[in-house]
Amino acid sequence: MMMDERDPSSLLDLAIQSLLSNELVAIHSLGEIPRELFVPLFSAAFMGGYRKTLTAMVKVWPFTCLHIGTLSVQEPQRELLKAMVENFQLLPAQDCSSRSPKLRILDVRQGVDCRTTCPEFGIRSPTCFHGCTHSVRSILKLESQCSIVDLKPASQSLRPPMELLVDLSLDGTLREREFFALLLNKVEQSSGSLHLCCRDLQIDKFVYAKNALKFLDLACIQNLAVDQASLSEVTTLLAHMVYLDSLSLSKITFRSLHGKVFRVFLNYLGRMNCLKELNLSSFSLTDHLDSLLRALPPNLDFLYLPFCDISYRDLKFLSQSVQATHLKLLNLSNNPMYWDDCGPFQILLQKLSDTLQHLAINHCHLTDAVLSAILPALSKCSHLRVISFVSNPISMPMLMRILHYLTPLMELKYVIYPIPIHCYEQWHFHGSLDRQKLADVQTQLKIMLQSAKRSDMNWITYSQ
Repeated sequence: MMMDERDPSSLLDLAIQSLLSNELVAIHSLGEIPRELFVPLFSAAFMGGYRKTLTAMVKVWPFTCLHIGTLSVQEPQRELLKAMVENFQLLPAQDCSSRSPKLRILDVRQGVDCRTTCPEFGIRSPTCFHGCTHSVRSILKLESQCSIVDLKPASQSLRPPMELLVDLSLDGTLREREFFALLLNKVEQSSGSLHLCCRDLQIDKFVYAKNALKFLDLACIQNLAVDQASLSEVTTLLAHMVYLDSLSLSKITFRSLHGKVFRVFLNYLGRMNCLKELNLSSFSLTDHLDSLLRALPPNLDFLYLPFCDISYRDLKFLSQSVQATHLKLLNLSNNPMYWDDCGPFQILLQKLSDTLQHLAINHCHLTDAVLSAILPALSKCSHLRVISFVSNPISMPMLMRILHYLTPLMELKYVIYPIPIHCYEQWHFHGSLDRQKLADVQTQLKIMLQSAKRSDMNWITYSQ
């Protein structure tokens, strides 16, 4: 008789599903099961929506930290996140030297590339690779002070310091207001022992966020996105931020590029030594891109400048700046640039040939003549993965020539191309698009890609 051989991981999954089929039994067993089973049990309970089991697990979590990480958070799981926050236990007092067997860092951020719990290396203090590092109220800072003076900070007289890591979208919706109120209520219950650490902050209309911002430690924020605000309101935020990794500003109003507010803005940008990504959309910079670039760190990776009224002077300075020496992404879309002299853009592409992975030059008045001039430099960008140049008036012969130039770029997988002008009765009036002509274009490109043995390259266009 043959033994029933099964994958051990499958056997574990079956055992977990059997346990979760009766939540009362699952909850009762939490005090007895090995702590190594907590992580797979938590993942299964979260994805399956077992709220009672999940909240019970949070209360008795046997590790220092608990991260949502890469677990998918859809609409049903949002209620689970709220339940986890509600049941995050505020721990009683303990010696600074002892290792806490209970949860002290709850991380409900989605998409963070981390394990459910971090490895533990010692017993003197909590170990978490994703804990807060910038705030003076972080566990790391408070317990380093504790070890130096060998005394408990005042905030630890009743409870040890704890952390709640979140990403917030302050958009004025009822759902977000309720979630933020829940967070504040939890902080208030802690009597100062719980530090609310927001890493990713999105603000949709500054008026929605004005009151909430008073309760956040802005030094924690690494990614800031603000839509619809005045530049002076933005600078009040940046005054408290030094460790930004990315900054995204859209529809920001200000009176003048020569005024004090813009100079203060540039001054704060100059302190952002960690900044890797800058996204300015609908942010008029005509003839002042040089001032902005000089304020930025030289190690910038991603630069978005759509709808920024970039001039020839701006483009020329960009091609000469140290900030454009190793960009991985450049977006210059929706700028009515003038192409009488393609030299600056050619130089820019040459400088970025070893690093550029994503280029967006949509709706930039690119003609056949301009593309013909820049193609040789573009074809040297050997690490290019995505290029998008939709809504530019080019002909079918030029599109075929572009394909010929781009197919040797083996890392290039996505090309988002413009519909050739011959497909329109009047160029770029969608109602005048001839669908049959577009279908013929797509067929011809497909045949050319097959001939070039580039079935891995996707050519996409938009024809709303």
